[in-house]
Amino acid sequence: MQISVTPDVFKLAQVFTISRGSRTEAKVLTVKVEEDGHVGWGECVPYARYGETLENVTQLIESVKGPVTRQGLYTLPAGAARNALDCALWDLECKKAGKRAWELAGLPKPGPEITAYTLSLAEPAEMQAQAAKNAHRPLLKIKLGTPDDMARLEAVRAGAPKSTIIVDANEGWSAEVYADLAPHLVRLGVALVEQPLPAGDDDALIGMERPVPVCADESAHDCSTLSKLKGKYDVVNIKLDKTGGLTEALKLREAALAEGYKVMVGCMVGSSLAMAPATLVAQGAMVTDLDGPLLLAEDRDTPLTFDEDGVHPPSAALWG
Repeated sequence: MQISVTPDVFKLAQVFTISRGSRTEAKVLTVKVEEDGHVGWGECVPYARYGETLENVTQLIESVKGPVTRQGLYTLPAGAARNALDCALWDLECKKAGKRAWELAGLPKPGPEITAYTLSLAEPAEMQAQAAKNAHRPLLKIKLGTPDDMARLEAVRAGAPKSTIIVDANEGWSAEVYADLAPHLVRLGVALVEQPLPAGDDDALIGMERPVPVCADESAHDCSTLSKLKGKYDVVNIKLDKTGGLTEALKLREAALAEGYKVMVGCMVGSSLAMAPATLVAQGAMVTDLDGPLLLAEDRDTPLTFDEDGVHPPSAALWG
């Protein structure tokens, strides 16, 4: 088994801004695993919020010497490196078996899922214009986490009066700010609020009224973090770059649902190769947020299909 990793850069369709900063391109790592004439592919997006860089994630991937199994990858921490390797091994197994990933996982054949489309953080007038341009989309996601969030939220609702709206504060609020905003979220028909408080301060959510479902993102990584969410959150955001791959993501989905949480399936800003395995986890999720390729100006050679039915599972030529 030969394992290789290369950096790839995909230009964004426009500047993408959240409360932590702006970017004009998506920088990803592509993993290739070769064995017995078959090739498996995976992609990860190192995330600075978790101490990841292109360099240290590359080093971690290169530290793995084949042959290795998906279970053998659990010597690595949950995160981007294990994700790319895990997904590449899934793809390799599919190529060897001549089967699709959903078959190997024992899952029903997947179908399309309506995905959120994320509006970049900007001044209210610009966000209203973005919302109006995308008002045909059934589900819009707004990046917030600033002192001027109400003006932005009002502007987006005015621009897209019929779309369902979810908001992501990216840990940008305090408990007091969230409590003050909650009634307005209800008034404006917000369906979900994602990670309102910093992960280290989210105990403040215990005992607070949650008139809008609250979703754990930065507070939820893999199955080991699930026990820390009780009494704080209603929904768990599963991202493969946090769980460390599809293997753990499927386990987390099962465990979260068993404990009464609803599930959101999210992504970093990456290509269709990164989203492809997540479409399996997204089946039947409360919220699917796999819009990474929609934010790009360029993509993989065989990209995912997005249409009025949502994001479709990948072709075998892309992954799995």
